[in-house]
Amino acid sequence: MQSSYNFWLVGISFVVATLASYTALDLTGRIFLLASARLRHAWRLGGAAALGVGIWSMHFVAMLAFSLPIPLGYDLATTACSLGLAIGASYLALYVTTLERLTAARLLAGGVLMGCGIAGMHYTGMAAMQMAPGIDYQPAWFAGSLAIAVGASTAALWMARALSNENAGHVVFKRLGAALVMGVAISGMHYAGMAAAEIPLGAVCGATNGLNAPWLASSVILLTFAILIVTLILSRFDARTTFLVGAVSNLNGQIVRLATIDTLTGLPNRSTLTDCIERAILNSRRQRMVFAILFMDLDGFKTINDSLGHSAGDQVLTAFAQRLLQCVRSSDTVARLGGDEFVVLSENLSSREDAGTLAEGVLERMRNGAWADSQPLQVMPSIGIALYPYDGDTVDELLKHADAAMYEAKRAGRSTYRFFEQSMNEAVTRTLQIQNALHDALAAGHFSLHFQPKFHGGSDALVGAEALIRLNHPQLGSLAPLEFIPIAERSGQIVQIGYWVVREACRQIGVWVAQGLPSMKVAINLSPRQLMQPNLVASILEIVDAEGVACDQIMFEITETVAMQDAPKTIEMIREFQASGFEIAIDDFGTGYSSLAYLQRFRVKQLKIDRFFTNGLDEHGPEGSAIVSAIIALAHSLEMDVVAEGVETESQLDMLKAMMCDEMQGFLLGKPLSADDFGDLLKNRMVAA
Repeated sequence: MQSSYNFWLVGISFVVATLASYTALDLTGRIFLLASARLRHAWRLGGAAALGVGIWSMHFVAMLAFSLPIPLGYDLATTACSLGLAIGASYLALYVTTLERLTAARLLAGGVLMGCGIAGMHYTGMAAMQMAPGIDYQPAWFAGSLAIAVGASTAALWMARALSNENAGHVVFKRLGAALVMGVAISGMHYAGMAAAEIPLGAVCGATNGLNAPWLASSVILLTFAILIVTLILSRFDARTTFLVGAVSNLNGQIVRLATIDTLTGLPNRSTLTDCIERAILNSRRQRMVFAILFMDLDGFKTINDSLGHSAGDQVLTAFAQRLLQCVRSSDTVARLGGDEFVVLSENLSSREDAGTLAEGVLERMRNGAWADSQPLQVMPSIGIALYPYDGDTVDELLKHADAAMYEAKRAGRSTYRFFEQSMNEAVTRTLQIQNALHDALAAGHFSLHFQPKFHGGSDALVGAEALIRLNHPQLGSLAPLEFIPIAERSGQIVQIGYWVVREACRQIGVWVAQGLPSMKVAINLSPRQLMQPNLVASILEIVDAEGVACDQIMFEITETVAMQDAPKTIEMIREFQASGFEIAIDDFGTGYSSLAYLQRFRVKQLKIDRFFTNGLDEHGPEGSAIVSAIIALAHSLEMDVVAEGVETESQLDMLKAMMCDEMQGFLLGKPLSADDFGDLLKNRMVAA
């Protein structure tokens, strides 16, 4: 029987197919944004209904575009069955494309089932006309329509999955292009199926009393467009809502992460560690178990940070954090409190010795371990250990006591560990008192200088003095340098204190000169922290010029250990001092690890023999004398003067004179004096002369 098509309805059917395809792609991306399984299922059901109506209406509008020379109608039940097949195929499509993993087998199986569902919808819709005699189908066209349905369905599933990322670039345009391709494929399947149909001459439609075609076409088109457009609007609106919810959730996650994790090392921070210790206290109290807090501070880290910069310091901290994780048990908690302070929380220990073994293991691995991080700067920690419940039953107490034990480890020689003892609380309290005293000591005038005389080795003539700082505090009393200098060094206050010493020494030299007293050369010690200051020499020159003192009246002393920490840099510093007119001495010679090559390159004015070797003249007999004699001979061969410190007995004095020691100082010859008393000594020497 001859058939024809209404091309306006054919065009509308293609638009419906394209819109349905775009809706399917959009819904796939929408469902991927949902975290809740219940919401995913609800959207699959709702989306399947909208998408099924869209695919079915494309078919039905195309059917309405088809006309024969006889009246046509459609059986309601059979038509409803075809709609059910469309919705079922749509649900299958959305389910397959929104699975966590879409394998090739799943894609193919989904394409076959969905294609068969769509083809079934088409041929069920054809059967709704109830033609008599029945429609014959050409096998080739029938197989072709089925192949197109399966192929189009498989391609549609793949494109829907590939374009499911809402954050991809130009996703709307990509989906629109894919929807056009899918619309062509779906339409092609339908019209291939129509081409397969052969309606015999004289056939009549048995459903002419069913659904009326003209009004049905208008109703289906309008309803379908409304459903698909509303579905798209809801999808877009809900997608934006989900995006905002997801963005807020991600932001909250980032905030929580920043609040709990140290951003540099990725380790738990102080807040997280506090929570962990609180839980450990509850668990240990319930199970009567012991746990340990290992408080660590990196020895020499401030030197690295100040000399090489914060970037190098950050690399050291990151490398140390990763190494520390490898040195402890997997059940231990490693945290960074800030700066170069790290803490290990080690639970479920059976005894105190377990904590000591853990600390020894950390030190041994740090000292001798082969590391894969290629970080050349090896740093060692000093470790303080506090045990629960013996050393405290709160987080603050345990951390405070572990910190106190760590400082005791530093005082014991660094790169070691100490358990907390109650006596350490007194040391910590004393340290805090001194720190507080140092804060206002300069402004309040609590510092003063004493001057220890230096005498010529041959004639006993007074040749100079060494400036020694004293701290006289109203509450703490008189403090020796050995007590407050290390604290000032750690806190960085030593830099300003050092400038004050230079200024005060220059001022006092000016006072003595104004009193008509002989010009004395004053030696001033430089601390490690001072030597790291980039403008040290320039700053000192400003002070000396402001006080009107000649540079050759000042000698700066650098300990041998500090000088050899970075020998090339020390050489540059010495040259800069010497170029400005200052003289340099190497202090505490013999206690460090100087090489003769560097000692020769230093070319300083003086070597000061440490008091340990001076005492050895009496205690070690010929061996002690041989060492001191060798040092003096070495210095003289390098055209350096030698100063012996700590001369306290007549026998030491006699031996040093016999060895041709250039200068000497010590309690036997003269104790440190106040500026006024040293001035009186100068006057008496003038009168005696």
